[in-house]
Amino acid sequence: MAAVPETDQEAIDALSRQYRPVLLRYFARRGVEPADLEDLTQEVFARLSSRRGFADVERRDAYLFETAAHIAIDHQRRAAARHHKFHDAYEDSLHGMGVFSPERLHAGREELELLTIALRELPERARYVFVLARLECIPHTHIAQRLGISVSAVEKNLVKAIAHLSLRVGRQP
Repeated sequence: MAAVPETDQEAIDALSRQYRPVLLRYFARRGVEPADLEDLTQEVFARLSSRRGFADVERRDAYLFETAAHIAIDHQRRAAARHHKFHDAYEDSLHGMGVFSPERLHAGREELELLTIALRELPERARYVFVLARLECIPHTHIAQRLGISVSAVEKNLVKAIAHLSLRVGRQP
């Protein structure tokens, strides 16, 4: 009786049962974050599934690990390009907005109106320095160059603006 030829999907399923735990450890040893281990392992089998004639490959395990190596390299390149190590994971307790009561929204609007009035009260240079430094996040050296003043003058104007705004809004500087 002749053996029934194995389909591509059966070959991949057999490899998955045998090598899934091994691949998880393989990726973990290469510095992949625990949250991404299963995704990368799944990607290996997805790539193998897209290859026609996989059941005819002689050294399936070698092909599997070659694919895994390419996926690990691709993952590291993407992480480096996106500066992945500098990102924080989203946590609702830290980053979530929560629900604001109508009272909280009203108080926020009143405080914003006070801040706007206080900004208008500032001398033009102090207001301009504050807006550039705090709202536009422009470095002090660039502000100094733009206004043709020293960095020290930028800092003095910024301190002056913050003190005035803090006093008008009712907060300590």
